[in-house]
Order: sequence, then C-alpha cells, then structure tokens
Amino acid sequence: MATLRELKGRIGSVASTQKITGAMKMISSAKMHKYEQALKRLVPFRSQIQTVISHLLAADGEYTSPLIEEREVKRIAYVVYGSDDGLCGAYNNNIYKGLLEYVEASREKYGDDVKITIIPVGKKMAKAMNRLGKGVVDVQSAPIHTRSTQREVADFAESLKNGFLAGEYDLVEVVYMHFLSMSRQRLVAEQLLPVSYEALVAEGSAEVNKNAPCLFEPDGNSIFNSVLPLYILAMMQAQFTENNASEQAARVMAMQSASDNAKTLLEGLQLEYNKLRQQGITTELLDIVGGQVER
Repeated sequence: MATLRELKGRIGSVASTQKITGAMKMISSAKMHKYEQALKRLVPFRSQIQTVISHLLAADGEYTSPLIEEREVKRIAYVVYGSDDGLCGAYNNNIYKGLLEYVEASREKYGDDVKITIIPVGKKMAKAMNRLGKGVVDVQSAPIHTRSTQREVADFAESLKNGFLAGEYDLVEVVYMHFLSMSRQRLVAEQLLPVSYEALVAEGSAEVNKNAPCLFEPDGNSIFNSVLPLYILAMMQAQFTENNASEQAARVMAMQSASDNAKTLLEGLQLEYNKLRQQGITTELLDIVGGQVER
C-alpha cells in the first residue's frame, strides 16, 4: 500500500503532466489556426488559376501538354506526408496503413512488376518506411520537411514535374491527410501527375457559364501549357498546408485526451490520498482516546 508521501509525489507528477499537455494543446491549436489561415490565403491563387483554365475550356479548343499525357504505368511515385514530431496519437500510423493499401491497390491494377517509389516527408514517416523491408519498394529522401517554406515546396513540385517529364515516373500521387475540421481529417491519395484533364474539366465546369467570350494571346494552347505548372504548384501547396493543419489537429485531440486521462487519474489519486490521510487521522485519534481511557 502506498504511503502518503508516495501518493503526494504521484499527485504532483500527474498535475505537472496535466499542465504540460494543456499547454501543448494550446500551442498546437494556435499552429492549426495558422495553417487554416494559410489555406485561406491560397484560395485567391488557386481561384485565379482555375478562372484562366475555365476560360480556356469554355473556348472548346484542343489542348495538348506533356503534363497531361497518360502513358503505360510502369513506375509510380508516392509522395506521403507525415510529421517530424510525435505526440499526435495514431496520426502517422493511420497514414502508413493507408499507404500500404494504396500500394497494394496499385500492384493489383498495374501488375506486380510495377516499380513503386515512396518519397516520405517528415521524420516519423521516413522512419516508418523501415518497416516495409528491403526490396519491397524504393524509398527516396524528400528534399522538404513539415516546416519547409513555400519556396522549398515549389522546388519540390518542380523536381517531381521534371522527373515525370524525364520518364522517371509515369504516375505521381500524393498521400496526405485532408483537413476537414478540428475533429475530422481524411486520408486521401490525389493524382498530381499526369494532370487529370477530366479533373480540370470538372473543376472548371462551375465557372464556364460565368465566362464571357475571350481572345487568347498568343494562343490558347500556349497559355494552357503556362498555367498547368502553376496548377500543379497550387495543388502541392494546398496538400502540404492541409497535412500540416491535420497534424496539429491530431495533436490537439491527442493532448486533450492525455489531459482528460491525467485529470481522471489525478482525481483518483487525490481520493486515495484523502482516504489514507483520514485513516491516519482516525488511527491517531483512537490512540489518543485509548491512552486517556487507560489512565
């Protein structure tokens, strides 16, 4: 049975843990809101690109670009976003499990001979790749991390685009946590390259009816080829920012759970401490009363 001194020490330790988790929750919440604001700042950029694409599609022209060229898939690259830091619950583990499902689906669709390259972003995800075993897939180091600047993300998107154009990859997909709200994040795999022409049409359909007839200078196809790299960049920046927001949201929920558990444990220890203290006081009173009776 624990002594009063031991219980007091445990209470102090749990109380300190509760304060730390509460502080970490507040910090993560502030970071999450920062990434939410960053997502809102990306909206005008993406909207402007989509407006240009919508004008082009409304003109019913024929557009060609090596970035929308679909070819036989023999080499696939998966860019998978994780976190650099821990204490975010099952966040990284859920991404890892989802990635395995996507890889398995790719082998079923394109055959067992398809070469799969995984580019993990974040220390925790890079470490998780060690569980895949040698020879299962090819793992490459990512030139960015979760705290990279938008310029570094843009350079990474450019390197992926160049790799696709050079034939290093026939398909590039990005696996990340799509941010919905504080309590809701969904794992998705979005095709980055080749750019899906059907997706462009679907995204631009809402704007087509709003577009007035336009004259293109120099010509529609040249503008189309100029806008596509910006479209890829906008996608990559949004995916990077959404994943960071999801990471912080997962950390907020994990810290909230840890704080609640600490509170429950603290209440139990405090109750046990009070019982033991009351028992000690009662024993002392009985000894005193017993001594007076003997006299």
